[in-house]
Amino acid sequence: MHRHPHVLNASSQLLGVTFVVIGALKLSNSNARSYADEVAWSSAALFLLCVVSSYWAIRKNETSQITNFVADASFFVGVFLLALSVAVAATIL
Repeated sequence: MHRHPHVLNASSQLLGVTFVVIGALKLSNSNARSYADEVAWSSAALFLLCVVSSYWAIRKNETSQITNFVADASFFVGVFLLALSVAVAATIL
C-alpha cells in the first residue's frame, strides 16, 4: 500500500497549522514567556522532513523501509510536538 501521498498531504497541511500557531504566539507576545514557540518550530522542522521524505519516495517510486520509517516517525513525532506546543500555549494564555 502506498501511503506517501496521504502522509505528504497531511504533513503539508499540519506544517501550515504549525506556522499559524507560531504566528499566533508571536502576535500575542507569548513567545517570550514559554517554550511553546520553540516546540512548534521543532514540530515544523519534523513536518518539513516528512514532506521531503514523502516527496522523495513518490518521486523515486521507492518502497524502501527507511523512507517509510523516516516519513512516519517524523510525522508522528511532529503531531505530538504540535499538540504539546498548543497545550503549553493554552496554559500560558
